[in-house]
Formats: sequence, structure tokens, C-alpha cells
Amino acid sequence: MAYRASVPKDLTLTVVEQSPVRKGGTGADALRESIELAVACESMGYERFWVAEHHNIAGIASTSPEILIGQIGAATNSIRIGSGGVMLPHYSAFKVAENFRMLETLFPGRIDLGLGRAPGGDQRTMIAMSYPSNPIDVRAYPEQVEDLIGYLGDSLPVEHPFHTLRAGPPTEHVPQVWLLGSGVDSARLAAARGLPFSFAHFFGNSAQGPDIVDLYRREFRPSAQLAEPRAHVAVQVMCAQTTEEAEWHALSMKVGRIQMARNQERSGIVSPEEASEHVFTPEEERFLEHSGMRATVGNPEQVAAELYAIAERYDTELLGVVTICYDFEARLRSYELIAQQYLH
Repeated sequence: MAYRASVPKDLTLTVVEQSPVRKGGTGADALRESIELAVACESMGYERFWVAEHHNIAGIASTSPEILIGQIGAATNSIRIGSGGVMLPHYSAFKVAENFRMLETLFPGRIDLGLGRAPGGDQRTMIAMSYPSNPIDVRAYPEQVEDLIGYLGDSLPVEHPFHTLRAGPPTEHVPQVWLLGSGVDSARLAAARGLPFSFAHFFGNSAQGPDIVDLYRREFRPSAQLAEPRAHVAVQVMCAQTTEEAEWHALSMKVGRIQMARNQERSGIVSPEEASEHVFTPEEERFLEHSGMRATVGNPEQVAAELYAIAERYDTELLGVVTICYDFEARLRSYELIAQQYLH
């Protein structure tokens, strides 16, 4: 008899998709696989499919979430789709509002607009994103969020210099705005604006994560968008039929983390075979152990138990799953095994 995690009945799962590019593969392969994954995860029972934004990273094809969301929306029927997330400091809040009102018009009642403040790349990339203008000061991010909410809901205050503008197209509903983050500032901003908050447990601050989410709940102020706090937690996972197989596929992810930490040039996600040739130094092992970027890796029983423990630690029924590996079939199977534990 298969093990089933004892989870709350209303547990819901989100796919957080980064469109990984295999070494030797192409961006077209990665984006096609993202669409195929969305179709499959809809049939598995996942509630949401969020697309990330990253720049100048050879191993990730997801540079324009709003474009990929449109393709995924056209290929699916009911799963909620959105950004996980748009790095708002790069852009005009007005234009982001129009992009996502357009998506909401095309796919009514299905669009999430996840927002982040991180650059989505290195410092030079951030400068290039705004050139020849200067990059937007990230200290203006709270004001940008406020403006974006106003543009989406046609609710800018009369004293705002652009209060007569209307972001188009006209739509009956507006996207659901989420704030994404891994620190106290993002949690406090989400709480102050009365928005749902998605915490990046996989991003390197997992030890403080439950305290950050608790702070969000304590400081939450009800808003027109949300009456009560709503916390979502994104976790990196590699699940396979056996522990050995899961650890084998996770080798690619471990080597990728080392390369990223050392700012090494990468040509895509390396195969497990190539990754297995890497001899981890004691320093690298310590980094992987203590960086706070640990992944949940194992067979279905191990993964189910650990994900449930994470859900309990954060007191949430909303989990996001990030899976990066070289082989697409292994990645698809990982999401399928997780769904079998929680969604059927």
C-alpha cells in the first residue's frame, strides 16, 4: 500500500517554473517543456503554475514571464497561471498593469501577478535592463507596488499625478497580486499592503523562514484585495521512485549551485553523469549544507514527510514546488509522484 502523507484536506500545490535549459539543449526545448509541464500538472491537480523571471543566466530560459504565461494559458483550461514573479524595479508599473490586464482579459479568473524586488540577475544585467536610463532605485519598490495596485483597480488617489490614466484593456476582473520574497522587508510590505505573501524557502533563508512568515501574519492589515493573511511557501524538490535515483538527478542542481556561488560561466544544466565527476571540496560541502538553499530530495515517502513538516512549520496549506534537473522526463515524474501523495 502506497504511503500517503497526513496533510490538511485543503492543501494546494503550485508549480514554480524556471524553464531550465540543459547543457547542449536549446531555449526552445526548455520553453516547450515548460508548456508541456503545465498541461501535465493541470491534469495532476496542481492549482497554480507560476513562471519565474531571470536574466543573463545560461541555464534558465524564463526571461519574459508575461509572454510564456500567454502560451501556457492557451494550452491549458483551468489551472491558475501567473508570474513567480515579475521583478518590478526593472519596469514601469503602468506597463506591467497593462500586460497583466491583457492576460486577465484573455484568461479571465486565472491570472496571478507575483511581484519581486530582486534584480533577477547580476548588477551589470540590472543596469542593462534600464539602459540608457538609470536603474530604478529599489527603495522606490513599495511605491511601485502601490501604483501597480492602483492601475490594476483604477483606484489611484486623486492627488496622484497619473490618477486619470486607465490601464487597458477594460476587464471585469483584475489579476490577484502576490508579493514574493525571502526576507523581512518583503514580508512587512505584503502585510502593510494587505497582499498574499509567497516566501522563497529554497532561496537561502529557510532557517528564519517561519519567523518571517509569522511576522507577516502579525502585521497583516486587511485590504480590498485580501481580508486575512495568506502565506505560500516555495520549496525546491527532487522526487523519484527511489532515494538513490532522486539523489542522482539532484547532482545537477548541486553543481549548478556551486557554479552560481562562484560566478562561474555556465552553458546550461549539466547532466548527472557530468555532475558525478565533480569532486566536492569540504568548503563546497559546507556551503551546500549551511547556505540555507537545501532541497528536499528523496523517494515519495521521504518527500511527502518532509513537505508536510515544512507545511506544519510555516502553518500553511499552500506549497510551491521548484524542480530543476537535466532530464525532463525525470522532472515530470517528480511532479507526478508528489501529486500522487497530495492531490489524489
